[in-house]
Amino acid sequence: MDRGDIAKASNLNVSAHFLVNKNGDIYSLMGETTMARHVIGLNFSAIGIENVGGQDDVDNLTDEQLKANVILVKYLLKKYPTIKKVIAHSEYRTLENDPLWLEIDPAYRTRKTDPSKRFMREFRELMND
Repeated sequence: MDRGDIAKASNLNVSAHFLVNKNGDIYSLMGETTMARHVIGLNFSAIGIENVGGQDDVDNLTDEQLKANVILVKYLLKKYPTIKKVIAHSEYRTLENDPLWLEIDPAYRTRKTDPSKRFMREFRELMND
């Protein structure tokens, strides 16, 4: 297991709704209305998108992934108009006081760095176009 920072919390079962490959292919891994174990505190209300790469402070997500994420998120926003926030893993703790947050163990937190700030900046610029 490569998650030593939370290994003592439980036997981890991680899931996400979508996976975006380096070439931009999008894979649907589970139903969008099924809860995934994807991001601490927000699992019950989030649709999880994972990208291949981008872990450990490495900025290696591709332009194809960037474009695919924009397409996927625009699709989800159209399908679910009540979506109000799109955040990176690295931003999840900014929502600890949000009504969407539900995590009863205050010690159950991790440091997330993905995707990179550059990726999110470019993603948000494309989303605003």
